[in-house]
Amino acid sequence: MSHVPVKITLADASAIIRNGILAALKRMEAFHCKVFEISDPEQLKNSLGWQNPDVLIINPVFLSAISLQQIKKEAPQVKCVALQYSLADSAAFKRYDDVISLCDGEEQITGKITKLVHAPEKEKRHESLSAREKEVIVCVIKGMTNKQIADNLCLSAHTVITHRRNIAAKLQIHSTAGLIIYAIVNKLVELDDVKGLAADTDA
Repeated sequence: MSHVPVKITLADASAIIRNGILAALKRMEAFHCKVFEISDPEQLKNSLGWQNPDVLIINPVFLSAISLQQIKKEAPQVKCVALQYSLADSAAFKRYDDVISLCDGEEQITGKITKLVHAPEKEKRHESLSAREKEVIVCVIKGMTNKQIADNLCLSAHTVITHRRNIAAKLQIHSTAGLIIYAIVNKLVELDDVKGLAADTDA
């Protein structure tokens, strides 16, 4: 469990809804959370300033005083989760990071929040890669051996092996297939560049 509490702002006029979600959040085992409750839409804008939450769980009707676009602009780090009261067009929620339905069970609610909270950690791991490590990843997924990578990047084979160990430790990815997916998602390579490769074969 993380020792640093995750700050969550819960914005909904219904005390019953807030209490139900709050009970689910308090039972999360992945991390400790500190929850701020907002019951009045007019409190939202000022409250976000000093609460500086990691996650905002909000009833969309609260966006009368401030728009979702404004929230994202003023607090780009916050993950916005819509509270869905009834069946609605999914397009209405496409600008949110996720949606919690009142029909969701406790496990679904905590799973969605956990996923959002852990997402920044993955981004930090990506940012911690050096330019050279990113070059090594591209070479690996192109099917090069350690010697070929060393020759291509003007490195020693030992240095290449060290880079690969560091990459595996930072990303927690231990297969070429995993690196291919990672590289495509993070735009290190284009999909066309890796077509035809044996995804289950490590260099």
